[in-house]
Amino acid sequence: MGQKINPLGFRLGTTQNHHSFWFAQPKNYSEGLQEDKKIRDCIKNYIQKNRKKGSNRKIESDASSEVITHIEIQKEIDTIHVIIHIGFPNLLKKKGAIEELEKDLQKEVNSVNQRLNIAIEKVKEPYRQPNILAEYIAFQLKNRVSFRKAMKKAIELTKKADIKGVKIQIAGRLAGKEIARAECIKKGRLPLQTIRAKIDYCCYPIRTIYGVLGVKIWIFVEEE
Repeated sequence: MGQKINPLGFRLGTTQNHHSFWFAQPKNYSEGLQEDKKIRDCIKNYIQKNRKKGSNRKIESDASSEVITHIEIQKEIDTIHVIIHIGFPNLLKKKGAIEELEKDLQKEVNSVNQRLNIAIEKVKEPYRQPNILAEYIAFQLKNRVSFRKAMKKAIELTKKADIKGVKIQIAGRLAGKEIARAECIKKGRLPLQTIRAKIDYCCYPIRTIYGVLGVKIWIFVEEE
């Protein structure tokens, strides 16, 4: 029997780190967890809402701009530090964008005693991040590009980054067929059983006119 496990959770504490750093008593732990989810959802909704306003961009830049790879949350007694790791932070660099986002978060969190501190950190190699590749594939499929062509183009983009292997899988009603199936494409090595191998992973849903497609991307970065 094949035992399936999330590659990120499997490597937590070795090659993967936690994205939230805070301490809470057991009875308050669930509240802190819900607060983290509200913060992350609010940031993603803000970027998605403002991204729809901007149009007339190139396919490549629109597919990968303002894609959040992950959000780090560090909580202190009187401050909540939010670090947004983003591929191309064009939207958040606009004047007043951070202040507007802080106001939205303050309403969502409702923390009177804690102040918010938001920092933007640009990802050094964007096409090394599975979230950015998944967003690119989603943009291509929504524009009626063949799923095989979109997968091959995404693998070509990874050549710009220094990686050792990549695997992309798309499942669902591909090309509008009545029976759902899964197709995958792989290049290079992908040692999923090796804990010291740093592997980035993401699972991304794509809404199309034929239904929801699921994209999974594994990227083998390096071996420690």
